[in-house]
Amino acid sequence: MKVGVLTGGGDCPGLNAVIRAVVRKGEQEYGCGFVGFKDGWRGAVEGRTVPLDIPAVRGILPRGGTILGSSRTNPFKTENGVRDIKENLAKYEVDALIAIGGEDTLGVAARLHTEYGIPCVGVPKTIDNDLSATDYTFGFDTAVGIATEAIDRLHTTAESHMRVLVVEVMGRHAGWIALHSGLAGGANVILIPEQRFDVDQVCAWVTSRFKASYAPIVVVAEGAMPKDGDMVLKDGTKDSFGHVRLSGVGEWLAKEIEARTGKEARTTVLGHIQRGGTPSAFDRWLATRFGLHAIDAVHDRDFGKMVALQGTDIVRVPIADATAKLKTVDPALYQEVGVFFG
Repeated sequence: MKVGVLTGGGDCPGLNAVIRAVVRKGEQEYGCGFVGFKDGWRGAVEGRTVPLDIPAVRGILPRGGTILGSSRTNPFKTENGVRDIKENLAKYEVDALIAIGGEDTLGVAARLHTEYGIPCVGVPKTIDNDLSATDYTFGFDTAVGIATEAIDRLHTTAESHMRVLVVEVMGRHAGWIALHSGLAGGANVILIPEQRFDVDQVCAWVTSRFKASYAPIVVVAEGAMPKDGDMVLKDGTKDSFGHVRLSGVGEWLAKEIEARTGKEARTTVLGHIQRGGTPSAFDRWLATRFGLHAIDAVHDRDFGKMVALQGTDIVRVPIADATAKLKTVDPALYQEVGVFFG
């Protein structure tokens, strides 16, 4: 059996660990051959490939990013995209495809399998941790660790100048990174997309901390929205999946806090720092297990499935179940951490 592998969407730590595990087990135990499609679905559409074998994946376990490259290409928005994918799979004699990605990449895989009969297996990847049917996605733990370290460092500079520091983190429409890093980093306010926030309440929490001679840290997810207003965006451009570029709420909120409280406020936007660098031990472990089970699914010809973490077990679920809706923060969980606000 010859297996194609691609990584799509935003990069994140752990992608190379999946590729390594897939190739190692597939070649050693099942005698599979492999071909890597470059830059996600773009490579599958354009027929751009790289050879994949055991020597090619040696030493990549601790490396961030992806040796295959990635993109946000949507073959359903590309002229003759699906036809070209089918032709390229036939050209390279690919019997099955392992797609490593998030909501969009796996959504494409689900459609290709369901509507066009292309044998696909999915591996869940996103720092946002917003895919249903899996407890965690790899990349999330590393992103939380990076954000937490940044918040720890910002506490000392905030206290030195007695100013408000607003930390904007990623997460799109889910507040998992903000919630986990904010709680772990001792933030005084955490704002997430699932709960619209009251700017006056945020200012009240900030003022309360200053009365205790403490410089507050506000962690805000890039998709968080005020009660009275819309999502704050730097621009309205969209990618091929229809997503707008998020970011800007942190700077907007800092200006509002400064204007309403009279306290100096500054913004730190962590941005792609959360995506980069070496994966944490947990993400290496999870990504490796996902890769091992993904090639098992291919060997079993159990297509249209995604490998998922449930408890401590890796299970298989329909890709469609994982992409049907976003996994967002439960209001009760958010309410739990409210005791630390203000």
